[in-house]
Amino acid sequence: MSRRALRRLRGEQRGQEPLGPDALQFVLLDDDDAEEEGPKTGLGGRRPGGAGKEGVRVNNRFELINIEDLEDDLVVNGERSDCTLPDSASSGNKGRAKHGNPENKQDGDAAAKAGSSEQSNASGKLRKKKKKQKNKKSCTGESSENGLEDIDRILERIEDSSGFSHPGPPPLSSRKHVLYVEHRHLNPDTELKRYFGARAVLGEQRPRQRQRVYPKCTWLTTPKSTWPRYSKPGLSMRLLESKKGLSFFAFEHSEEYQQAQHKFLVAVESMEPNNIVALLQTSPYHVDSLLQLSDACRFQEDQEMARDLIERALYSMECVFHPLFSLTSGTCRLDYRRPENRSFYLALYKQMSFLEKRGCPRTALEYCKLILSLEPDEDPLCMLLLIDHMALRARNYEYLIRLFQEWEAHRNLSQLPNFAFSVPLAYFLLSQQTDLPDHELSSARQQASLLIQQALTMFPGVLMPLLEYCSVRPDATVSNHRFFGPDAEISQPPALSQLVSLYLGRSHFLWKEPAIMSWLEENVHEVLEAVDSGDPAVEACENRRKVLYQRAPRNIHRHVILSEIKEAVAALPSDVTTQSVMGFDPLPPVDTIYSYVRPERLSPVSHGNTIALFFRSLLPNYTTEGERLEEGVAGGPNRNQGLNRLMLAVRDMMANFHFNDLEVPREDNPEGEGDWD
Repeated sequence: MSRRALRRLRGEQRGQEPLGPDALQFVLLDDDDAEEEGPKTGLGGRRPGGAGKEGVRVNNRFELINIEDLEDDLVVNGERSDCTLPDSASSGNKGRAKHGNPENKQDGDAAAKAGSSEQSNASGKLRKKKKKQKNKKSCTGESSENGLEDIDRILERIEDSSGFSHPGPPPLSSRKHVLYVEHRHLNPDTELKRYFGARAVLGEQRPRQRQRVYPKCTWLTTPKSTWPRYSKPGLSMRLLESKKGLSFFAFEHSEEYQQAQHKFLVAVESMEPNNIVALLQTSPYHVDSLLQLSDACRFQEDQEMARDLIERALYSMECVFHPLFSLTSGTCRLDYRRPENRSFYLALYKQMSFLEKRGCPRTALEYCKLILSLEPDEDPLCMLLLIDHMALRARNYEYLIRLFQEWEAHRNLSQLPNFAFSVPLAYFLLSQQTDLPDHELSSARQQASLLIQQALTMFPGVLMPLLEYCSVRPDATVSNHRFFGPDAEISQPPALSQLVSLYLGRSHFLWKEPAIMSWLEENVHEVLEAVDSGDPAVEACENRRKVLYQRAPRNIHRHVILSEIKEAVAALPSDVTTQSVMGFDPLPPVDTIYSYVRPERLSPVSHGNTIALFFRSLLPNYTTEGERLEEGVAGGPNRNQGLNRLMLAVRDMMANFHFNDLEVPREDNPEGEGDWD
């Protein structure tokens, strides 16, 4: 019988040989083992012919297999191979003994003894190998830890060589602009995932996204399947000019969009929200109509619908962005004096307010930075009165400190009460963190104490209302002192009182922690000592208050109206409160740049008939059929609608008439007729 047939009977075909205890040695051995096993291999890395069947060199094609699992398999396979090889040898010897060779029996016994000794030696080798492998694992673990330590040391050296010094809290990367906006933080789902997990946030959105058929992906909002199908509303964006690294853009209205804008203004003057709803049926992505209807829904406590309308307005404007317009660079400008641009400002502000109420302060901070970056010099919505509050709520203390350090020189942020108190609060909250070195914590605490003392000296009228908001009774030495007493709040100018009431109405709850109150108490006593000692800085701050805060600019009044904080709105001057304030354009700038003018409308008195004027006096919202066709309030011709309104007006008039007075006889007062002569 040939050797190939014998191998088939024994199961020794290529690739089917049983794995011996020395299999896969080249994978698991180190240099020491290679030196020990060196004499067993011949030239060219081949084994001798006699040892070829004990272990088969198998290459591991799956390098991701765990080494521990591989060791267990080796042990099992090794025991099985040791057990099967002697059995096969002994069975072969028994067969030969039956054929009549008496010496083969002794040879078989000797072979069995040799096989058992080889098995014991192999098991001993396996134990030694397992011990060595365990030592290798511990060594590799230590080497990986040392490698990580080396990486950290290299990074520290790079930071030291770059010249960054961290005397206080570590600032953000100086390579990014202070108004740089990150796309991922514009999506509130990113913040909600961090709070509740991706499964809870995206669980209901995944099946809807498969059915989405919208033209483009946007950063500000996510289109919903319940929205009307998007079609170009006639809105576009144009690049005006580029100079000094800045690009100036402007939204533009087509003729069709201008007609819709005129109809919207007529609908607003009618004071009827249903007219705006009718306009949105024909122009579902008219921005000003969406903003105005959102305010109406918000006043009716329909917050979900109000937020949905704002998102639709943002989507309508983002779909017409210029290819060069960037939300994140901080170098794109939109002039607020143009009425077409104001809708984008107001939509961003209202979306930011909804995000704050929704519990997404980090996303709201990013929207605040975006609004400020569109026109940082003029700041038409006065976002500097709000950005500190958003940064504190988002616990982004480093950003607030960096903004204060970079803009204090040319914007005098310390003269605003909100920055004067928020920045030391940020330093103090940063000093309470445990993941910073001790020297940074102590320097942050010192800086916080220094700045809060300066703020209390500059704005002494903030302390007592703040303690009242926090339900804290001040010390008798503080409440009875002339510096922090009632005179401090009464003597401050009206413009300063408005800023103080705005800050306290918005951010007072940030000061309610006991640790913050104890820190504030310490610094209040330090300020009182400085006042009693006659510090010249106290008198300088008093003179500065009288000069700086004479009258608040128009953008601050606009911000107060948008904030809807009762205490601040009550402090508005009378010339602002007597004006008609529209939600789609509150307090427009005096130097507005108009690209087109609204056509003059004929008053209804000039062309209306007597009957129409009579019913208009009864019902202010009554309009005739011709007026509705000209103005387009109802969205289309409807002949029956005018007749129905006329009939309702007649019914109301007839119901209010009383004929009892006509039955009184005229003879009861015969002398009364002489009065008419």
